Amino acid sequence: MAYLVKFAAIAARDLENLYVEKNTAESQAAARWFNELEETVFSLSDYPNRCPATPENAQLRHLLYGSKPHVYRVIYTVDEPHKTVWVLHIRHGARRPFRASELK
Repeated sequence: MAYLVKFAAIAARDLENLYVEKNTAESQAAARWFNELEETVFSLSDYPNRCPATPENAQLRHLLYGSKPHVYRVIYTVDEPHKTVWVLHIRHGARRPFRASELK
């Protein structure tokens, strides 16, 4: 059964910031990268438990997207009873580990 993929407010803001930061409106390559990121995130609807737990919190998972040095972490949780994947944060992989307060 497919899961519903939803974005927390922080993750939606992260996605909007990436759109602007990558200058997606002006560059076809950036637009392609951004669209592939979105497709990858929505692919969690099929197999959400395929990604490992985050080192910061075993209850959360992270999907890595991109290639070095431009790897992004999509931090999410799976709500099994409601068959929903909640995307909590999208951040550059080189950033310091997140704190619990950043995911609220």
